Amino acid sequence: MKDYIFTLIGSVVSLGLWLSTLAFDLTYLDGVLELFGGHDNLKIDELALSLIILVLFLALDLFHRRRSRVVRVENLKIYKAMLTSTQHILNNFLNQMQLFKMTAESTEGFPEEVLQLYDDIMDDALAQIDQLSNVASIDEKTIVDSVAPQIDVFPDGFK
Repeated sequence: MKDYIFTLIGSVVSLGLWLSTLAFDLTYLDGVLELFGGHDNLKIDELALSLIILVLFLALDLFHRRRSRVVRVENLKIYKAMLTSTQHILNNFLNQMQLFKMTAESTEGFPEEVLQLYDDIMDDALAQIDQLSNVASIDEKTIVDSVAPQIDVFPDGFK
């Protein structure tokens, strides 16, 4: 309904104008009608003015919706470009973290629980990246909900 607010306003205004001209026997375009043959008895002027108002509001509504669509498309392009850049940076970081994991695995006496925690954190980060890249609608709540933690990152022994 919000997308068609100008059409609704135009309809109400034009209908109200037309009904008021019929109810109060008002004429608006007598001079113009006399130039085109003097068909004053047809009450065309009241209907024409109402239709002109309706068409103007309809055109305004179409312009408004087209502008909103352009803004949404541009916002989507910006979001996707930012998301792609962020994923690139994060993927580089995650790949570099693999070096730390390999070092920890080759170090004698390194706690196995820490390596498991590392794997859980990496899996959670990758899942969040995937969820963020598959957001259906671009709004704040959907984006925040897509990256909300899904698992308990810290097991009981690490709190």
